[in-house]
Amino acid sequence: MNAEIQEIEMQIFELSSKLVELRKAEKGEEVPDYTLATEAGEVSLGNLFGDKDQLLLIHNMGQGCRYCTVWADGLNGFLPHLESAMSVALVSKDDPATQRRFANSRGWRFRLASHGGGDYIKEQTVMADHTNVPGAVVYERDGDVIRRKNACVFGPGDLYCSLWHVLGMAGLDGSTFTPQFNYWKRPEVMDDGGENLID
Repeated sequence: MNAEIQEIEMQIFELSSKLVELRKAEKGEEVPDYTLATEAGEVSLGNLFGDKDQLLLIHNMGQGCRYCTVWADGLNGFLPHLESAMSVALVSKDDPATQRRFANSRGWRFRLASHGGGDYIKEQTVMADHTNVPGAVVYERDGDVIRRKNACVFGPGDLYCSLWHVLGMAGLDGSTFTPQFNYWKRPEVMDDGGENLID
């Protein structure tokens, strides 16, 4: 194996370890107990914690973003592991019914809530001056107080979607690969005749 590659991989590992230590030490800032919409009605940010003291809230741009879908697809696979340590929910601007239909089409098991473009996402965005940016926020609860502990932005090559690192081993990145909702290709000949086929 290329020695320079091994050296850079070790540097990334060491920096990632340092990043975890810095995040552990972060105290966080107090935030309001926002109200969000679900299919069952309104829910507060505090309610999303359930019986845990930490909440991972995934910021998804909605059903119109192929990139957000890739991150959620990946995190969905880790969901049982994540939920053993903290509560997890996914929020987007889409209304609750649209969220549920799209989540079902992807096999997502996340609890879902809609911010509808309201105060939550305006004040808790993961990127200043942008209100519909993919990422995640970890909140901590201490009694009735909720604190925003850490946040990140999602994007090709980041630490939070392993797909990009595996693609990177083949020399592929965001300039050479664009995720799709579906990779099925219509065969030249449909054995069933192809009547009423929807691509």
